Amino acid sequence: MLDKVHDPYLGDSLAELGATLEDGTLRVTLPYAGAGVAPQLLEAARVAGLPVERVEVDVAVAAVPPAVPRDSVEGVKNIILVTSAKGGVGKSTVAANLALALQAEGARVGMLDADLYGPSQAKMFGVEAQRPSVEGVRMGPVEGHGVQVASIANHLNREDAPLIWRGAQLHSALNTLLRQTVWQDVDYLIVDTPPGTGDVHLTLTQQIPIAGAVVVSTPQEIALLDARKGLKMFRQLKVPVLGVVENMNMFICPHCGGESHIFGHDGAQLMSLKYLVNFLGSLPLDARIQQQTDEGCPTVVAEPDGRITELFREMARKVAAAALLENRAHEPVVPQDADDLIAGQVQEIRWNI
Repeated sequence: MLDKVHDPYLGDSLAELGATLEDGTLRVTLPYAGAGVAPQLLEAARVAGLPVERVEVDVAVAAVPPAVPRDSVEGVKNIILVTSAKGGVGKSTVAANLALALQAEGARVGMLDADLYGPSQAKMFGVEAQRPSVEGVRMGPVEGHGVQVASIANHLNREDAPLIWRGAQLHSALNTLLRQTVWQDVDYLIVDTPPGTGDVHLTLTQQIPIAGAVVVSTPQEIALLDARKGLKMFRQLKVPVLGVVENMNMFICPHCGGESHIFGHDGAQLMSLKYLVNFLGSLPLDARIQQQTDEGCPTVVAEPDGRITELFREMARKVAAAALLENRAHEPVVPQDADDLIAGQVQEIRWNI
């Protein structure tokens, strides 16, 4: 009977996942951060006619092989980049809440703030005043809301101190934060990348094993122009794109409850369809999200039972499962988008001429 019920994110049956059913209790251990899937499994099991009264979900996150082999980072199982290729779309806020949502789904999580010129994660996690412990060339991460955080901001004497560094200095500092931090059994290391498609992205993709990338955009066409570049960059670098998040999809007036699509709507969703990647969901433009991150207590922590938190947890489950699916033994067949196909055909014609 357990082979009739499937995990909604992986697609594996409960039998394949080694689930057991005893005295009305269904127990299953998931290889991704998905503790919140229990209600869905309970409903599916009852529809399938199983005598289930409750569901217990354990999480044992699997370390998945990256698309391109690289030297692993000690203490880290999976590395996920969060990118926007454009500033001002709420990427860092999404990254912070995604990290906390993965933790709420049963994983041990780390946050690497790779936006060295504009670090914000230390403030978002409320740890900007902390200094990491140092032992020789190794340093411990600071901890905010249970997440291990490594940010250049925790090494600066003043939060408004500018970094006036050339590329080589940037590269060295990034490697120090990444490899000399003593990560402690991290299932998912979320990397908040800077805007653009420059040195930091190349350094990360060429030197560490990456399970996948999440692209954040607003529905606005100007933002989507850069988001498409970021998506294509990762494809060229052979980094799986786990999905697209549409931030600031709509503004809900706190006074009248009216909805307004200030930046347009569904642009990121249409982009995900065009480029054949997962659409992870839409987030509203809500003043509480900004206020809570400014106060060092992101929404997932500030409102654990709120609607926005549930949106982030749903995204977290999708991202965690996608990382596993993208890196399973068989190589997925991902068709190219129409633009790339046309460009390839034109290039082939030129060579033939």
